[in-house]
Amino acid sequence: MSSARPSPATTPSDEPRSTPPARVLVLNSGSSSVKYQLLDMSDSSRLASGLVERIGERTSLVRHTPLVSGGETRERTGPVADHDAALKAMAEELAADGLGLDSPELLAIGHRVVHGGKYFTEPTVIDERVLSEIERLIPVAPLHNPANLTGIRTATALRPDLPQVAVFDTAFHTTMPESAARYAIDVETADAHRVRRYGFHGTSHAYVSRATARLLGKAPEEVNVIVLHLGNGASASAVRAGRCVDTSMGLTPLEGLVMGTRSGDMDPAVIFHLMRVGGMSADEVDALLNKRSGLVGLCGDNDMREIRRRISEGDERAKLAFDIYIHRLRKYIGAYYAVLGRVDAVAFTAGVGENSAEVREAAVAGLEGLGLAVDGERNAVRGGGARLVSPEGARIAVAVVPTDEEMEIAQQAYALVGKDN
Repeated sequence: MSSARPSPATTPSDEPRSTPPARVLVLNSGSSSVKYQLLDMSDSSRLASGLVERIGERTSLVRHTPLVSGGETRERTGPVADHDAALKAMAEELAADGLGLDSPELLAIGHRVVHGGKYFTEPTVIDERVLSEIERLIPVAPLHNPANLTGIRTATALRPDLPQVAVFDTAFHTTMPESAARYAIDVETADAHRVRRYGFHGTSHAYVSRATARLLGKAPEEVNVIVLHLGNGASASAVRAGRCVDTSMGLTPLEGLVMGTRSGDMDPAVIFHLMRVGGMSADEVDALLNKRSGLVGLCGDNDMREIRRRISEGDERAKLAFDIYIHRLRKYIGAYYAVLGRVDAVAFTAGVGENSAEVREAAVAGLEGLGLAVDGERNAVRGGGARLVSPEGARIAVAVVPTDEEMEIAQQAYALVGKDN
């Protein structure tokens, strides 16, 4: 890849500083991509964001946006061989804006880690013990934890002097009681193989539940919220007084709601049937349920906008897929209403939750007896940040709350290590 960027420094500058460092670099390392944001936690401002995707291909893309002084997005293409090259490309882009990794203002690097198991209940400074445990959890997160580990090790090599902080998707859900977290299978077998419900999208559920409380003018400890994180991956959570008491995803992100390509809930005997009668291998069933099910399996599309367009043209297959999606979503709203006993708000977030007025309207349709409804005019508004879409004076607030997982990770990392600086 050709580049006129300066080489990234790997050691901090010796320039004196008058204020404590407050910048946090947030990394989300996937199997073939790295997403990043640089935030200044002294005022919760964003300084830069970017993406390196198609790592390992000849057509890799580096996209970088400086978010200060009105900078324009820069893109360049060419081979990025591995995650080491990807993070060095990121460092070059940051350095070009005067935000290099050698800055004395950089306090920590925060990493999204998908699976933290039962024991990582809060953000954690990464050491060899933590790395070993993340690695040990690879069998229950085979697509995510290896990529997360690669990002951590590469970032550590670039700035070995900085605290590297893991923020786990599963951590917010570790407050679930055992009655919600355990499956009804033999206890010894479950414990031997770590089989339990862990939940995912935890940083999103944590951020949105607190943001919803703020929208209502209350503290998180004062409200009960059902959070619906609806993207290509989708999950629901029941949050009582700021603590998760139930969530729809389980041992893996496959359980729960109908998703873009994942089946969500189903009779586990379907797996045995497909293997015994359909002659499918375990890997083939795994691929079916994770990659060829959900909306794409039902109608061939996993983009809700395209599904709604097809419905408007009378496509019955798209209509059935939408109806199945909504049926499952409404079931979880009702179930979590029962779990919580009192609900103050239902919050929609992530790509579909934030942008599809049709999904929000359909999800609460028929639940007026529970105090749930949307105002057509309010619900039709796009954008505008966190807002209520329920009618004035509604017994239960229905809210649209944009998620901000990067800010959540930065806040948690800063709260953990900022006090020492």
